[in-house]
Amino acid sequence: MTLALTRADALRADLVLALPEGTVLTAPESREAYRHDEAEWAPSALPAAVVRPTSAEQVRDVVRVCLEHGAPVVARGAGTGLSGGANAVEGCVVVSFERMDAIVEVNTLERYAVVQPGVVNDDLRAAVAGQGLWYPPDPASSPWSTIGGNVATNAGGVCCVKYGVTRDYVLELQVVTGTGELVRVGRRTAKGVAGYDLAGLLVGSEGTLGIVTEVTVRLRPARPAEHTVVGYFGSLVAAGEAVAAVAATGVVPSALELLDQHCLAAVDEWKNMGLRADAVAILLARVDAPGSAGEAEADAVLAAFESAGASWAARSDDPQDADALFSARRLAYPALERLGPVLTEDVCVPVGAVPAMLARVEEIGRRHDVLVATIAHAGDGNLHPLLITPPGDDAARERAQRAFAEIMTAALDLGGPVTGEHGVGLLKRDGLEAELDPVVTEMHRALRRALDPHGILNPGKVVA
Repeated sequence: MTLALTRADALRADLVLALPEGTVLTAPESREAYRHDEAEWAPSALPAAVVRPTSAEQVRDVVRVCLEHGAPVVARGAGTGLSGGANAVEGCVVVSFERMDAIVEVNTLERYAVVQPGVVNDDLRAAVAGQGLWYPPDPASSPWSTIGGNVATNAGGVCCVKYGVTRDYVLELQVVTGTGELVRVGRRTAKGVAGYDLAGLLVGSEGTLGIVTEVTVRLRPARPAEHTVVGYFGSLVAAGEAVAAVAATGVVPSALELLDQHCLAAVDEWKNMGLRADAVAILLARVDAPGSAGEAEADAVLAAFESAGASWAARSDDPQDADALFSARRLAYPALERLGPVLTEDVCVPVGAVPAMLARVEEIGRRHDVLVATIAHAGDGNLHPLLITPPGDDAARERAQRAFAEIMTAALDLGGPVTGEHGVGLLKRDGLEAELDPVVTEMHRALRRALDPHGILNPGKVVA
């Protein structure tokens, strides 16, 4: 114990010497706030130190100090992750990017933006909207989550059914390597195929292959106004069948979201938004084709809802009502947290398998006697069953963890991956091992050894 304390004290002392005053947090109560992300069910430890850099060079200096001490480095954005990817490990230094939040450049001609990793997703969207541009990736946490965290997990969101995920918009990255070098990978031009796609490799690597200190993202022109279609359904399976029916029309909605009755009730009790509906599940769809094409797409989605047995379906003529429903979708997770500890699933299946997967989730929840509230980016098969347990009920936690593992197995059985956008982190390592061929798992480990030869970058996450 004395030796461990001596090493931690020496590490903290060297960090304080290497960095500007006020950059390093050493007090235990300050470090405690950076122990874990939103995945409180995943293991965590009190970090040896927390560093809040203001430049890429400071991040490089942190990594070099950690190399000298053999100390792990864990990068952290806003802490909104749901897999434990930013959880501190024993003896580590947490690098928090909260003070690296500048939008460095917006190039309207080439349609890209250069940002530091601490820029909040919605802040970037608002900044470029004033110049007639749009940044599509929009996780439900977009009012709080950061671009760096989105890059780490390859975040998706509401619009990704039509517009893709974070990796589709990352052009170039500035990165501190596991050997303490500051480099750039990728390119800012519209095309470029020289060498391996290292930028694409780093997106979604959860801080295990490098620490991102700057991101260049692709932008799109601003969109036309969206049309919203709402459908109420008497069962989750019926809502899933409506999702498949929309896909069969050939329409690609700009959003197709599912909320069940538990989510709606939790949000309404919290925010008193008047959302209670006589339905087990609702689907929220949006289309954004311009002019008459958008009208035709909305009509096609409405017809798909009705053909799948919606108890009520309509196009929303009130933008405020439509926005309230989508706000409820974003508020569902924090609203459910108020009911008790939440273990958040994130599985993806083929769109045609959505009804079957929703049925499996319901059956698993009943069998394990666990309350499961389901939200989903239903249009691309990305489901988020939320397993809620009473506070302090250890038996319920154990049942929820067994249900969590079975839901992952069900997704694999139906042809999907164990995570669609939240990442592997700590919670899904067993699931990833079950998903991957052992040869492919070893390829992952070989990449880690090559890019992080000293094993200091977020050790124990994704693959051990």
